[in-house]
Amino acid sequence: MKTDEIVLIEKAQSGDREALTSLITQYSSRIYNLGLRMMRNEKDAEDILQETFLILIKKINTFQGRSSLYTWLYRVATNLALEKLKDKHRTHVTASIDDLGFDNFQKYHPVEFPEFTDEKLSDRQFRRYLNKAMIELNEKLKAVFVLRDIEGQSVAETAKILAITESNVKIRLMRARLFLRDKLSHTFSKEGWL
Repeated sequence: MKTDEIVLIEKAQSGDREALTSLITQYSSRIYNLGLRMMRNEKDAEDILQETFLILIKKINTFQGRSSLYTWLYRVATNLALEKLKDKHRTHVTASIDDLGFDNFQKYHPVEFPEFTDEKLSDRQFRRYLNKAMIELNEKLKAVFVLRDIEGQSVAETAKILAITESNVKIRLMRARLFLRDKLSHTFSKEGWL
């Protein structure tokens, strides 16, 4: 953590409202964007943002600095989003993806998406198709995909945020990418881009 952030956290923990406001301001856009990517609508993203910072306000004194405040807030926001998604989409799971070993997936090889030129497909169109495909993605897989491929978090940081092993991060990311690749490939072939 940076020295400035450590000082702000210490001030916030001792009741300094300006320091707390500064921390909230510093991280609000990142937490909102994470909520938006996870929840896929502004209202739910705003709820995640608000609930995350309510927890920060209530529990700032429990923050011990074992990770960065950024990692701590991301973990809180991700857990809130997963709970909200779980409540929205109650489904029966026949096997936990945590129980699956990496060995089971060694036969799969990542397939690259085809190169698209601007004439065929714009970045905006691709993002729209990706967002549609992500709606159908399992919440646990979506969390890893958002943190790793969209937010650019490392495997280690993603594992900390989600409180899972680094192996599970890799497995979930591979499963998310395979699912999205299949969905997008189907869409692109239907549209005549493949």
